Amino acid sequence: MPAPLILVAPGTQARGAEFSDRAVTLSEAYPAAIIAAGGIPWIMPCTPVPEMIAESVRRCDGVMLTGGDDVMPELFKARLSPRLRATVSGTDPARDLTEMLLLAETFRRRKPLLAICRGQQVLNVAFGGKLIVDIPSEVPGAINHCRMDRKDAVVHPIQLAEGSLLAQIFGTTKLGVNSSHHQAVREAVCPFRVSARSQDGVIEAMELSLAERRLLPYVLAVQFHPERLIKRYPEFLKVFWSFTRACMSCRKKAI
Repeated sequence: MPAPLILVAPGTQARGAEFSDRAVTLSEAYPAAIIAAGGIPWIMPCTPVPEMIAESVRRCDGVMLTGGDDVMPELFKARLSPRLRATVSGTDPARDLTEMLLLAETFRRRKPLLAICRGQQVLNVAFGGKLIVDIPSEVPGAINHCRMDRKDAVVHPIQLAEGSLLAQIFGTTKLGVNSSHHQAVREAVCPFRVSARSQDGVIEAMELSLAERRLLPYVLAVQFHPERLIKRYPEFLKVFWSFTRACMSCRKKAI
C-alpha cells in the first residue's frame, strides 16, 4: 500500500523572498514530521478557489492545518476594543477563506484531519466558535503562552481528558508541551469537545464529541506544536503516526 498523501495548508507572507510579493510559507518541521511518520506531504496553494480545493481534498488521504498568524477577528467577533484590536497582527483574508473552504470540503469528503495551533483556532471558528483574541488581556492569571524563545522545548504542563484521543496516543493524562501563541479557542463548539487544558484553563486540544464521531474518521486539534518537539522529545512523533495510520485506514476503506 502506497504511503498516505497528506494535504498541508501553509501560511503566507506579504513579501516573499523571490519577488517581494505575496508568497506561501511553511516551516520544514511540518513536512518532516509527516515524512517521519510514513506519509507524503503535499503543500497546497493558499488560494481560495473552490474547484481546486475540492479536487485536492478528493485526491488526498488526509488534511493538516498548520500554525501562523492571527485569524481575522471579523470571522468570530464583530467588535473589538482599540486595545484588543492592537494585539491582532498578520491577518490574511485569503488564507482564512482558503482554510474555511478546505475544512468544509474535508468534512464533506470525510477525510482525516490534524489541526495544529492556528489550525485548531480556525477549525473552531469554521463551526461558529469564538476565540480569545489575546490571552494576556483576557485571561486573568494566565501563564505565558507565547514562549517564542523556547519553541522546541516543553514549557508548561497540560491535563488530558480521560479516554480522549490524545490520552490514548500518549498513554497518560498529563503532558508537557511547548507554547507559542497569544490567541486560543474560547469555548469548543459542537461538534467538538475539549480534550486538554493548561492549568489556567486555556484549551490545548479538541476532538469530535462522542456523539459526533460519525462526521469524520479522525479529528485531532492541538494548540501546541508537536512537530517542533520531535527532535528533543521523540514521543511527539506519536501524534503524526496516529494521524498517518488513520489516513492509511481511510484509503483502504475507499479502495
